Amino acid sequence: MCAVEIQTAFATAATQLPERDILKHRIGIYLGDVLFSGNDVMGNGVNMAARLQRESAPGGICISQTVYDVVKTRLRLPITYMGLRKLRGIHEPVPVYQITPPRPLMGSHQRVFISYRNQNPDSWLAKQFYAALLDGGHDVFMAGENIRWGDNWPQRLEAELKQCDYLLLLLSEQSALSEMVIEEVRRAKELRNTNPDGKPIILPIRINFPLTSPLNYHLRGYLDRIQQGEWYSDADTASLIQEVLSLLAEGDTPEEYPETTLETPSAWERADHYPLPTAMPELPEGQVDLASVFYVERPPIETRTCNTIIQPGSLIRIKATRQMGKTSLMARILYHASQQRYRTVALSFQLAEGKVFADIDKFLRWFCASVGRRLRLPNQVNEYWDDIFGSKDNCTAYFEEYLLETIDSPLVLGLDEVDCIFQYPEIAADFFGLLRAWHEDAKNRDIWKKLRLVVVHSTEVYVPMDINQSPFNVGLSVELPELTPQQVFDLAKLHGLDWQFNQVEQLMAMVAGHPYLLRLAFYHIAQQDIGLEELLGTAPTESGLYSDHLRRHLWNLQQHPELAAAMQQVVMANTPVRLESAAAFKLHSMGLVDLHGNDVTPRCNLYRQYFLDRFDLS
Repeated sequence: MCAVEIQTAFATAATQLPERDILKHRIGIYLGDVLFSGNDVMGNGVNMAARLQRESAPGGICISQTVYDVVKTRLRLPITYMGLRKLRGIHEPVPVYQITPPRPLMGSHQRVFISYRNQNPDSWLAKQFYAALLDGGHDVFMAGENIRWGDNWPQRLEAELKQCDYLLLLLSEQSALSEMVIEEVRRAKELRNTNPDGKPIILPIRINFPLTSPLNYHLRGYLDRIQQGEWYSDADTASLIQEVLSLLAEGDTPEEYPETTLETPSAWERADHYPLPTAMPELPEGQVDLASVFYVERPPIETRTCNTIIQPGSLIRIKATRQMGKTSLMARILYHASQQRYRTVALSFQLAEGKVFADIDKFLRWFCASVGRRLRLPNQVNEYWDDIFGSKDNCTAYFEEYLLETIDSPLVLGLDEVDCIFQYPEIAADFFGLLRAWHEDAKNRDIWKKLRLVVVHSTEVYVPMDINQSPFNVGLSVELPELTPQQVFDLAKLHGLDWQFNQVEQLMAMVAGHPYLLRLAFYHIAQQDIGLEELLGTAPTESGLYSDHLRRHLWNLQQHPELAAAMQQVVMANTPVRLESAAAFKLHSMGLVDLHGNDVTPRCNLYRQYFLDRFDLS
């Protein structure tokens, strides 16, 4: 705490100084023996502390593994794992952790994180904002300006996001497709949901990307109700910069839309459109094309699920790793149901505000209101909520006596990203128990036969639940497999590529049957941006086609040291390895490894080669 108070005192004093006079100090802490000789302090402990302070960000504190083990349960400040670092004069890499001191009260001085895609006009405009905000006395982070060669950039991004007051999002058609930009916005939203001060505040600016342009559904949900600026030419730069400076000077939060008054169109994929990193969870009503003409059916899954959903009281569980087509399959099930004139609702828990998960009552109120809103029914939650009864009973009454009673056809409810609920065990046990009870009621009561459920998730179910109160052991279970060589060959044809099977085999040797990674390759090859040989040669590098995708995975791994260590073990081995079960399941749910019984292997050579290099083991 002494080091934290020192850095806080320095930062507070800096708020009273002009930028040119501010000195930002680094502190390193190590637990070890020291020797005193007169006025000198020597020994390994001193040397290690000195090396650690060099690894710290300005204004930060770096600590060793031993110090971390002592303070991790006693310190309420965020501690970020910086990975294994090679320290000067130390033979073996050592684990390093960084503590971020609390922000002092700084009046109009704000910390701003600029999220952008490194290409023009995005990067040019980012530099204009960077310079103007610095001149305005603010502390600004921009990856291209602040991350040095050799820095652990995933940990630096994480640390900066945790400290920032505002996330300035420069959103162009290109950045809206970036997995890293989407991840930065997702992480900012997650931090804002958990921070008492509601930081960071997201400030989106559209760059040659009108408000009427489509977004993938994650960004569309993250930015829902947030005012967005627009930039179309150099003439707009000065006024936008002034608007942002004025807002920062007051420390304001832009006024939110009371409801979704701005209708953002869906992002349906066409042959001439770049592959979307996240699929849409719902389909519009009526006779329309499906979300992607490149969706590859995996018989008999589509036929079985579509036949099942028209059965009274049916329940379908779809499980697969990210970007495998879970949401696309759910969309097709909902579309098939809509063709039978059923009412359909898609609800993604990824987009729920953090406050929704505060307790089961708030969660079920939100759940009822959200389903009713998508059915375009008036919100009557308060009329059906009675404190005399429990939240689950109130929720059941709302569905039974209002939602299901009001509509004159079956309701298909698609619940996407239910993994988000697993981290709230008490809410999960109650909610999933409720779904199971409704499913059981459908065997005997006509009103509940009208409800059909589609539950989509990627991770194993860790929540301890009574087997008789869980929806995860009933209904139709579907686990999406990777694409087969024949399916990949057909997908190449769909992109207009005259390929032979040996070319399919070469691509699959790198990315296996991963649908999204295959789509990326076929899109760029079909557009003649790159040839197969060059793509394969650069694929696992920072300059390759998949760099954005790989960097997102690396960022997520380094936020969880135990998973990074487990992945390191997997890519180092030339044969399958055995991991602790929780780590194995989590890596599998992230899509990084394959499980064969108890054996774990990298999912594809792309991940093996990239992480071997990133972990500095090649």
